[in-house]
Amino acid sequence: MSLLRTQQSVPLQRLESKSVCPYCGTGCGVIIEHDGQQITGVRGDPDHPANYGQLCSKGSTLHLSCHGSDRASEPLRRDRASGDWTALNWTAALTQMAESWAEIIHRQGPQAVALYVSGQLPTEDYYVANKLAKGFIGTNHIDTNSRLCMASAVTGYKRSLGMDSVPCAYEDLEETDCLFVVGANVAYAHPILFRRIEAAKLRRPELKIIVADPRRTPTASIADIFLPLQPGTDVALFHGMLHILIWEDLIDREYIATHTEGWEELKARVQNYTPQRVAEICHISEAELHAAAQAFGESPSVLSLWCQGLNQSSHGTDKNSSLINLHLATGQIGRPGAGPFSLTGQPNAMGGRETGGMPALLPGHREVANPGHRSEIAALWEISNIHPQPGYTAVPLFQAVERGEIESIWISCTNPVLSMPDQQQVQRALDRARLVVLQDSYLGTETADYSDLLLPAASWGEREALVTNSERCISHLQKAVPAPGEARPDWMIYRDFAFALGAALDQLQHPLPDHHDSSWHDRAKRLFDFPDSASIFREYQRCTRGRDLDISGLDFALLDSQGPQQWPFPTGARSGQKRLYSDGVFPTPSGRARFHAPEFQGVAEEIDARYPLRLTTGRLRDQWHSMSRTGKIPALFASDEEAFLEIHPEDAQRLKLKNEDLARVISRRGENVFRVRIQKDLQPGLVFAPMHFGRRFAPAALCNQLTLPAIDPVSGEPEFKHTAVRIEPAIFPWQGTLLRLHSDEAHFQAAQRIARHFPYASLSRIRQDQREGFILRLAGEKAPAIRDIHAWDQALGMDGLEVLDYDDARRHVRKRLCMQGRQLLAVRLFGEDGTRDWLRELMLSGTDVDAYRHALFAPKVPADMAAWTRSRGICACTGVNEEQLRKSIAAGNISLSQIARDCGAGGECGSCKPEIMTMIRIVHQEAS
Repeated sequence: MSLLRTQQSVPLQRLESKSVCPYCGTGCGVIIEHDGQQITGVRGDPDHPANYGQLCSKGSTLHLSCHGSDRASEPLRRDRASGDWTALNWTAALTQMAESWAEIIHRQGPQAVALYVSGQLPTEDYYVANKLAKGFIGTNHIDTNSRLCMASAVTGYKRSLGMDSVPCAYEDLEETDCLFVVGANVAYAHPILFRRIEAAKLRRPELKIIVADPRRTPTASIADIFLPLQPGTDVALFHGMLHILIWEDLIDREYIATHTEGWEELKARVQNYTPQRVAEICHISEAELHAAAQAFGESPSVLSLWCQGLNQSSHGTDKNSSLINLHLATGQIGRPGAGPFSLTGQPNAMGGRETGGMPALLPGHREVANPGHRSEIAALWEISNIHPQPGYTAVPLFQAVERGEIESIWISCTNPVLSMPDQQQVQRALDRARLVVLQDSYLGTETADYSDLLLPAASWGEREALVTNSERCISHLQKAVPAPGEARPDWMIYRDFAFALGAALDQLQHPLPDHHDSSWHDRAKRLFDFPDSASIFREYQRCTRGRDLDISGLDFALLDSQGPQQWPFPTGARSGQKRLYSDGVFPTPSGRARFHAPEFQGVAEEIDARYPLRLTTGRLRDQWHSMSRTGKIPALFASDEEAFLEIHPEDAQRLKLKNEDLARVISRRGENVFRVRIQKDLQPGLVFAPMHFGRRFAPAALCNQLTLPAIDPVSGEPEFKHTAVRIEPAIFPWQGTLLRLHSDEAHFQAAQRIARHFPYASLSRIRQDQREGFILRLAGEKAPAIRDIHAWDQALGMDGLEVLDYDDARRHVRKRLCMQGRQLLAVRLFGEDGTRDWLRELMLSGTDVDAYRHALFAPKVPADMAAWTRSRGICACTGVNEEQLRKSIAAGNISLSQIARDCGAGGECGSCKPEIMTMIRIVHQEAS
């Protein structure tokens, strides 16, 4: 994608604005380069304490995701019958929505409407949305997609330590003597933190690193001890480690006696978790278990890192509490290099927790169910009361929509049709809803197809914002460029809707809940008198005063002059507090941390004879969530072009599957078709599929059609990490490929529509040097009709070019090459695509194909020509692929520095370093 601007008579300005990456919760500082109108580049902020100038492959390509025809720039209304969208102005859009919601509220009550928001929203958006729901409308049905990733960390911290407060800092990565990484592929999900871990290990080789994960992920490339436990067995692992710590007298008895409660019950519980029993449950060796426990117990300082592997479970709260038990039992908390450190999945998931953006929370780490907390916030908002019953969490929320209990839902900055478990249920719910409102920065998401109104939101770099990262560090993001068209900041949309809803409720003469105001209109004007982000921040600050997250001493000027700050930062403070609980006092009624003694429970859906394999899902290195941003950038597809299914060689052989075959994956809820990737590092019986690919890229490989809606009873977080499935070969008699250089985004959108006609399709952006395009791979039971092929040629712009055709009607082989001079611009290979990779290379390289014309329609690449086989990309920055890397290693380059000098891989953002290390190990194993 080219961002070059046309020559202008007035020189473009070269401006810079400070921001933070909008992807994971690491919170990397970014300097946006722009001309006042468009973002032209990005680089890491060397002064930001999260990343000190480093960016991963996703962050370093942010500027390529900002522009394009898929940006939402005006309010739209969709006709459900035709699917057509009609443009509206803001007044019409908000009035229509407000009149619908006012009628529902007047007839059914405020609990008949709901909001579903996002961990990508800035803090001020979260605060205004929460105030709108709980303080103005009167519904506690407001949840966030953070429910899908961080809810069990929240309940684990609260249950064990008394408050949802991460006690650690990133500096602890450099300070610790032992790093315990469990249920987190840090190398992919938090690459810049992994760079810090790599650097710490290089500087201090004695640093012990333990990695526990069902998959040997790239994070394990740096591990001294690797525990390949079975999915869902974490509680047993932690109890087994504690059993050994007690037996070896590696616990801190004084800390337990002085600062904790509940020890005797836990001690009695873990007596039953003998090394032999735990080894059998977890499918690890007793020696591995002992080694991990001793490293944990003997190290002067221990830091634990975890993410979705613990959280995304029907027993996620138990897993979090059991891990925290290890830290409390050894006194490994509240000091440098020590503590339980949950890694946040989204850029402001923590800000959402702080502002009360969940159905059981109120601002300032308060609880809806606590009468005193409700009174405090009601007094601050100057209203009489807040509904005392917590609202629905995400999965029950969409179930209530399907039942008709909730008639309308407002979805902001998230894509639940792709991201929620049991995807078909979410689709049924949105079909049933009276009104579905989607507030987003991008058009064409899976959820947009089920929406009635689309409200355009300003995105990253287009508005001022505050976010809090994994280490409680608050950053102030500056606005760099204007939002496209009529797009507005989310908080402004919530505010203006409150005004419209107030007027609509007055029209219906809906009774006011108290006597603070003379009308709903006046009530809205009073509660939402926010002219800018700073005014919202000042009100939110009042909610934190005297609380554990007190930020009454912060303001925008301080954040701009002194940089990001950790909370708490109360009035009079000179800096934020790096570590919590250093005094051993916890925010519980007794002031003591609490041990919890859960019994190990298995996964929600166990395997059986019909569904004998365990499916786990997760993230890729170069993609993010549902790919609204990253799916626009060809370089980020190089490592993983399509949805795939990793499977162990033994399972593949038993199922008669080969690498690159198509396989049908079937659960009790649905079935998908994936491209097979045989992976020796995976344990037998376990398969893996990435979570990112939706209908826009892989309409037949939607892994959340398979996952189940089982949730943790405390946190409400779904169990994404384990689904019982069976697998069988997917054999399609007909296959085809479309290749095209990029000239118009409309052609890519046409390819997306074509993909939906087939039982298997995979669409990916491709790139080589400066040439970009896409590849669409198709498979079906029979060849498509001629009329459809002609229509697709037209939609892809393949009918108005210099064309060469080959048709064999008897075999249903129909090929077309589109030329410009002597270069390929587009290729259609229907019914026979054995030359796919070769023609792709010719097209992307801009090769003069005149000498090859006699062979371009051949069923396979002629033997006398250099056949090119695609190799998986490893380095997104330099384009180095797996084959090039193998050659470099075979030539004697066996260290990261040698490889970087030889071919460039790993020498820029560093995201590919773990995979390079894995490749070195694999090549050496093959050689031996």
